[in-house]
Amino acid sequence: MEVLTLLRREFRLSANLLRQLKTSETGILLDGVRVTVRQRVTAGQALSILREPDSGKTRRVPPAPGALDIVYEDGDLLILNKPAGLAVHPSPGHRDGDTLGNRVVWHLSQMGQTPTFRAINRLDRGTSGLMTCAKNKLAAQRLEDQLAAGDIRRIYHAVTEGDAMPDEGTVDLPIGKAEGCGIRRCVRDDGQRAVTHFRVLRRQGGRALLELRLETGRTHQIRCHMSHLGFPLCGDFMYGREIPGMTGFALHSCLLSLLHPSTGEALSFAAPDPEIFTRLLGGRL
Repeated sequence: MEVLTLLRREFRLSANLLRQLKTSETGILLDGVRVTVRQRVTAGQALSILREPDSGKTRRVPPAPGALDIVYEDGDLLILNKPAGLAVHPSPGHRDGDTLGNRVVWHLSQMGQTPTFRAINRLDRGTSGLMTCAKNKLAAQRLEDQLAAGDIRRIYHAVTEGDAMPDEGTVDLPIGKAEGCGIRRCVRDDGQRAVTHFRVLRRQGGRALLELRLETGRTHQIRCHMSHLGFPLCGDFMYGREIPGMTGFALHSCLLSLLHPSTGEALSFAAPDPEIFTRLLGGRL
């Protein structure tokens, strides 16, 4: 069997990562010696690859210190509990080191690890909860493959304005960009298919605590779908109404399950709902 066949079949490497490995001096080693992908491999030989080949094209996020709520960490993974109100990526409005990406890069640099920010499942600035970051290119590719295949399971909790929805249901409505707005989304026939499953966990004070599961991952999917049904998320200024004194809106990534990118072990993580959910349901906001 050739090295190329083994890397594609067993390591499940993308063409892009293979190109980077082939140009690296220590990218692909057979028994400790650099080889081409056409080299044949026999039983008992040791084939190794770099987890982080240098492509020279990685977009660097500048480091900046800041608090991180780390739920889990190893050589491949960083699972974080993001607070509401913190942007994930630097952007025109967040270039002063006030994003999760800046904090992650700072953390990795302090640990002596490759200071590159690779968010796998992204959250809106106003959303809190669990996020996955990969620490190297190999882990990132395998996690992104899981995400595309629907193998990363994500459960959200949300508090809505209004509680007259059914006990459970599925919203299967396409989502696209709203006319005249580059950020806002809306339900429209020519949009991308979007499927959200919901279940009511509690009704109180004219509001509802929902459990939501995404079958697809469109921009603003939960926010857009619930608003379209007439039950916008509490504090969602874009799809509902802003609530004074509230940071972000009432959407929280509470459960996350995935397969470890190196070992294949099934991992599950949980983050309790933020305290503001209790205040919203109790009518204190």
